[in-house]
Amino acid sequence: MAQAPLSIVYRERLREGLGDRVRSAETSDETSEKSDGTDDGAEHAAAGESTQETDRAQRRRRRLRRLLIIGGAGVAGLVGLFGVVWAMTPIPDTTQALATAQGSMIYYRDGKTVLATQGVNRKNVPLSAVPAAVRNAVIAAENRTFYQDTGVSLTGTARAMWSTVTGQQIQGGSTITQQMVRNYYSGLSQERSVVRKLKEIMIALKVDRSKSKDWVLEQYLNTIYFGRGAYGVQAASLAYFGKDVGKLGPAEGAYLAAVIQQPTRFADPKGADLEAVKARWQGVVSGMTKINALTSAQAAALRFPELVKQKSPLSLGGQKGYMLAQVRAELNRLGYSDEDINQGGLKITTTFDRKLMALAEEAVESVLPAGTPKKVRTGLAAVDPVTGEVVAFYGGRDYNKTEWNNAFDAKVQAGSTFKAYTLAAALENGFHLWSRVDGNSPMRIASATIPNSNDTSYGSVDLVQATRSSVNTAFVDLGQQVGLAKVAKAAEAAGIPAAQLVQHQAAPTFPLGVASVSAVQQASAYGTFAADGTHHEAHVIRSVTDARGQTRRIDAIGKRVFSEETAADTTYALEQVVRGGTGTAARLYDRPAAGKTGTTDESAAVWFTGYVPQLSVAVNMFRDDNKAVTVPGYGALYGGTLPAQIWKYFMAAAMDGKPVEEFPPPADYGSVWDQPDYRSDQGRDEDEGGPWDSPTPTPTGTPEDPSSPPPTEGGEQGGGEDNPGDGGESGDPQTPNPDQPDSPDPTTEPTEVGF
Repeated sequence: MAQAPLSIVYRERLREGLGDRVRSAETSDETSEKSDGTDDGAEHAAAGESTQETDRAQRRRRRLRRLLIIGGAGVAGLVGLFGVVWAMTPIPDTTQALATAQGSMIYYRDGKTVLATQGVNRKNVPLSAVPAAVRNAVIAAENRTFYQDTGVSLTGTARAMWSTVTGQQIQGGSTITQQMVRNYYSGLSQERSVVRKLKEIMIALKVDRSKSKDWVLEQYLNTIYFGRGAYGVQAASLAYFGKDVGKLGPAEGAYLAAVIQQPTRFADPKGADLEAVKARWQGVVSGMTKINALTSAQAAALRFPELVKQKSPLSLGGQKGYMLAQVRAELNRLGYSDEDINQGGLKITTTFDRKLMALAEEAVESVLPAGTPKKVRTGLAAVDPVTGEVVAFYGGRDYNKTEWNNAFDAKVQAGSTFKAYTLAAALENGFHLWSRVDGNSPMRIASATIPNSNDTSYGSVDLVQATRSSVNTAFVDLGQQVGLAKVAKAAEAAGIPAAQLVQHQAAPTFPLGVASVSAVQQASAYGTFAADGTHHEAHVIRSVTDARGQTRRIDAIGKRVFSEETAADTTYALEQVVRGGTGTAARLYDRPAAGKTGTTDESAAVWFTGYVPQLSVAVNMFRDDNKAVTVPGYGALYGGTLPAQIWKYFMAAAMDGKPVEEFPPPADYGSVWDQPDYRSDQGRDEDEGGPWDSPTPTPTGTPEDPSSPPPTEGGEQGGGEDNPGDGGESGDPQTPNPDQPDSPDPTTEPTEVGF
């Protein structure tokens, strides 16, 4: 028989051997059980308990491993997320507009006396200008570990985050760095959100790494709001204590630090609010001892500081409103935007003299009778002839009641004050003071009939007499001889805008003042004669200094528009108006003055404009409805009454104590002796005594004098001071001119204005 393969034999033997071992083990177990059944049960129980404990330990180890793995993954994820957020949150390149905005300070002409502030009330100062006591007070109140921390408080941030998530009001814990970041950089707001808070933390950490602590504190002190409308520590110091921050002591610094928490509540505390802020102040002082900024003895010696009275928000009432309106308008014309004015930190020095501004108001209110109707308006403007600076004006009773400025905005017919430009045009074009014109009344030119006051005829008169007595027909004749275009050119050269002349210059009565002008324009134009024929544009700003300290000076470049001879001769003729003509009510007894009265048709507007070498002043009175300007005790006014009296009141006080300056003599003074019609014994004022006293003609009527009533009949619109006749372009009473946008319009302006 063949043998089985070796592998099969091996397998069979292996099975046999295993079977023997199993049977042997079973036999052994049975023997053991028979010998001691009790021990066998105990061993089984012990083995079971050991197995269960082992299983529990293994499960704990597995759970711990899982937790460690999950925790590690979470930490790794957080680290990764932090890295992503860190990389994606750069320090912003720009700051919030309000954070760095500084309001503009507006000063009177001395550059020291504040007229007003405009925009954000902030004045940035370097950290070195803030006393250490003030800095330490803020640190003690807001962030005692400021110089040691990393810019973020973990516990405070956790509280803030929990407050944001739950909506609960829990005490915040933002550091000074975080507060600065939130208020300083663009892209961050005050909204309560986790994203905004996380962004704030990232930027605060980066700022702390890249900027010095002093830089952070400086921005914070210049950014934070302190109440009373004050942004930044300098503005707050002025608002609460009336002095610069550099002069504050520890008690005052502690108060400013205390109000940061609740600036509105502690701005002007009373009652319970006062007790609350005192407790807060004491807490700040105590905090200063804990950071070793004060000793216990120094802290105990401090007393709660006394606050200055809180100022009300800037009122635009009275004359200030008119001043600010003119300043802002001129700044805009100079290229400064409203944003520049409100947030640019400009220092604006105006041309306004504080005392003269008060004097202008005083002059108007003192001279006008108590019963002057409220519809009667008065404007006054004073201009420095040498610079063109408007040193004073009177715009109206109250800016809050009407923004229409009687000195700048209101343009009313000039009346006979316009004759000065007609005279200057003639002198520039070959005429002389002794040149003669027709002074008879009435005068007919084309369809126009022009009379003198009371239809007085003067015959042939020279230009001095024509000016002194304000002879209408003489100036109409002069305008015809010179040419009305040249009269318009002279008025424009003196400072009257061409747009206000062009629509009237073809009328025969153009030389009599049918064009509308403002008080400022008249004062500026007459100032051209006072400045020997050189004109300077009227302006209200002297200089503008920006936040960087760069100063822009506003100088009106003088332009010679008349020869010195023309200016001197015009001045001489206007002197005679004041010395013995229609303007004697304006006469100054300590110095020479030159000027001209003006009364339009039916007294719808009355003027006196005049000057001394140092100052040119125009006064007008009018009504919005263009009705006659009437005042109890005076009736219908004319330029030689109340306007001349107001002018004198203002000019006499303004020149009080100023040196007396003489006008230059007329250019051809000596040649007058050769004129046959001039005799030293005729027409001379008792105190003049010179050869330039005009002869007194024998008129057929009575010339205007301070006691003569004004005209009552209507002529060409406005006419001249002595032009009551029915001639002219329309023959209608003066009415608002729809083609003159600057004229007062009763349909848009309040009817109850003026006095």
